[in-house]
Amino acid sequence: MTYDPSSANPLAGNPLKTRADVEKALHDLFNPLLPFFSKGGARVRLTASAAHFDRIAADVEGFARPLWGLAPLAAGGGRFDHWALYREGLANGMDPDHPEYWGEVNDRDQRMVEMAAIGFTLKMVPHLVWEPLPERAKKNVAAYLTHIRRFDYADNNWKFFRILVDLGLEEVGVGFDRELTERYLEELDGFYLGDGWYRDGNVRRIDHYIPFAMHFYGLIYARLAKGDGERTARYRARAEQFARDIRHWYDEDGGALAFGRSLTYRFACAGIWGAYAFADLEALPWAEIKGQYMRHLRWWARHPIADRDGVLSVGYGYPNLLMSENYNSAGSPYWALKAFLPLALPESHPFWQAEEAPAVTRREPVPLKHPGMVMMHTPGNVVALSSGQQNYQMRFGAEKYAKFAYSSRYGFSVESDERAYANAAFDGMIGLSDDGRHYRVRESNEAALIAGDTLYGKWKPWGDVTVETWLVPANPWHIRVHRIETPRPLNATEGGFAIARADLDADIREEGEGMALARSTTDLSVILDLSEGAKRVGRAHRAMPNTNLISAKTIVPQLRGEIPAGTTLLVTAAMALPAGGDTEAALASPPPPPDLAALERLFASEGIEVSAIQVLERF
Repeated sequence: MTYDPSSANPLAGNPLKTRADVEKALHDLFNPLLPFFSKGGARVRLTASAAHFDRIAADVEGFARPLWGLAPLAAGGGRFDHWALYREGLANGMDPDHPEYWGEVNDRDQRMVEMAAIGFTLKMVPHLVWEPLPERAKKNVAAYLTHIRRFDYADNNWKFFRILVDLGLEEVGVGFDRELTERYLEELDGFYLGDGWYRDGNVRRIDHYIPFAMHFYGLIYARLAKGDGERTARYRARAEQFARDIRHWYDEDGGALAFGRSLTYRFACAGIWGAYAFADLEALPWAEIKGQYMRHLRWWARHPIADRDGVLSVGYGYPNLLMSENYNSAGSPYWALKAFLPLALPESHPFWQAEEAPAVTRREPVPLKHPGMVMMHTPGNVVALSSGQQNYQMRFGAEKYAKFAYSSRYGFSVESDERAYANAAFDGMIGLSDDGRHYRVRESNEAALIAGDTLYGKWKPWGDVTVETWLVPANPWHIRVHRIETPRPLNATEGGFAIARADLDADIREEGEGMALARSTTDLSVILDLSEGAKRVGRAHRAMPNTNLISAKTIVPQLRGEIPAGTTLLVTAAMALPAGGDTEAALASPPPPPDLAALERLFASEGIEVSAIQVLERF
């Protein structure tokens, strides 16, 4: 019998239509963790893989992160049979004299992150995790949490973690320095950009942390905080604005835009929709919010995201350490349980009572100036043309933030060998090489602009090479215009979308001058050279395994050629669609090349709003 990896997915087979289905999903996700709790209940160790922080902190992740789902479950009256285990673990983990003590924190530490879930749980269900504790254990818990909150948290969404701890301490009657709480609330407001959008810290990093962290925690605060009506009203108003934009990061099938870091948190991306329900904020019609929420969970039920024992793996569409961050331990994926926040609500809540409505999609492009994106809804997919954000701290930061195009259906690829130019995927980006072995891609911009639904970026792969890139939507196609100025010849490879590769390589590939096409039984991906004069050569490249986030083996159409010294203009059209439907009609009607002079006039025009997108200086 052939092993079917999707069968180990705890969500597989669950229709995920009702509140009862969602409650069952949470139990099915948690139960595989039970054999991995330590004897004293304070640690959950799942594998031997490591993160940059210490092993104990990784074990605390495994212990604490399920509470993001379990606390709402209990608050909503749901059954959970293992609160005694959590009470024991909490008491032992914070007891300096116990062998499973979590360790003292005296500086910025991963434990600060995990204590947020414990603060949230104290706030939500003190009768289950606090009140039954003996007095000595209560004193230890109070001392541990009040000690940890005195230190500086990372200058980003981490600041909310102190706020969540404080909500828990307040609930159980433990005193603390409220000046520290207020300071962080004010500093978090400093990350607000406008129109409902934040940045995650003092860099231009606008990714899924905005919905599943900044707004998620803000809406929890808006629901649970007492005596801060002005701020909670502000959080609600911002989240209401945000809903009208963030819905365009989700496709009609429930897939979320694959973009940025921490994607191993997977269906944490449903957290924003659950947070609207939790805060009783009908930012969009309840039917639409519920549809976004349930479709996203069902999307994940179709993917092999767990190991054979049902434990969630590090990875995205399948187990994949290559795409992980250096802060991902084996317990990290359980932040996905933030999706279960609406279990705190009764069946009678309008969120649960609503009939799912389809996703709101638009044929015309949707510009989002704060993240520097232009969104395009295509069948079964949403594509983001991206101005290119900077994030050097992340592994594969260029691939996660600086490609020209991202997708919900096709994900994106990370490279497995930066010294193998010929084997690189380069999906959604252009790779340049001056020696045929090493390569450079866009990592940062010197300038980034948006005018209407068109993006412009100026970037330098080397100090003496300048590339200007314009991105133009032409749904279901998009067009890229690159003006390259170089003092020496370069090799260039530009990629379209990577699609899943058929087993035994039974794909249809078409390659020729100025075009490459890959066709499987499910999808088609094509790239065309619209440049004047000599055309680049097409290649349907079978990418290295485990590079794409959604499919372990992919094929990506590419254009390859030489860039002579001087100034070269490249014009490219790319498209990917599910097989069938209007695919052949779209393939037969590629877009015409845009007029570069017209694009330049667009960004120089005073009659069209041109917005500068914040650019981070290289460091």
